[in-house]
Amino acid sequence: MNWPQRIICMTEETVETLYLLGEQDRIAGISGFTVRPPQARKEKPKVSAFTSANIPKILDLKPDLVLGFSDLQADIAAELIRAGIEVYVLNHRDVAGILRMIQTLGRLVDAPLAADQLASSYQCKIDDMRALTDTWAVKPRVYFEEWYDPIISGIGWVSELIEIAGGIDCFAENAKHQGGKQRIVADPLTVVERAPDIIIGSWCGKKFHPNKVGERQGWQDVPAVKTNHVFEIKSAYILQPGPAALTDGLDQLFDITSNWVKQQSHSGE
Repeated sequence: MNWPQRIICMTEETVETLYLLGEQDRIAGISGFTVRPPQARKEKPKVSAFTSANIPKILDLKPDLVLGFSDLQADIAAELIRAGIEVYVLNHRDVAGILRMIQTLGRLVDAPLAADQLASSYQCKIDDMRALTDTWAVKPRVYFEEWYDPIISGIGWVSELIEIAGGIDCFAENAKHQGGKQRIVADPLTVVERAPDIIIGSWCGKKFHPNKVGERQGWQDVPAVKTNHVFEIKSAYILQPGPAALTDGLDQLFDITSNWVKQQSHSGE
């Protein structure tokens, strides 16, 4: 069987996964937003953003497979398909979907064993962390902010990772929605009413400033602001549905929640 040898990855998570599988030589082009792994930006030509792509450049690279993500890349995919290119668009929005994506990629490049082992290692990590956090007597309420003005709460896999890391997502009901518009919190004071113990910001393409959150009208008395539990997790670690979210992203979430739990324990002594 002829497996794909020249793959274009229009989002970062497929790039990182192929590198982790040792199949990076198959990558012919990447998204300009790719930062993981760092060497990818040095080794691979950049051919797309997220909702736009340089179609002539992609065609010049003569790919035998283009990997995309979500309905937001549907127009790009359609144009490539009309040009005779084989396109595979992933559309996962939860932790199970991330693991499935890894296994799917492994099968697309004839590396199923390596993919299954990688996915299994992440599942074991998740299971171990969940077993630990399930023993916590008290858990922090966590508000995750994907954007501000308008406020957008966390997407599905982020909400799940918060729960795995021992937190309680203040806007878990929003996480089921794929699009950011459906996760808008219309009134910022709704966040205040839900009284998060921890606030985490992760703005795609823009730095989140924890020290400025308390300047928002009415937010001064939010528990997270009063106790200085306001943090940034960079979007590259948590907002791409791939290995980064299950490794660095989850680790940072756990560091934040576990430190809060330790402080509660010490304050009760």
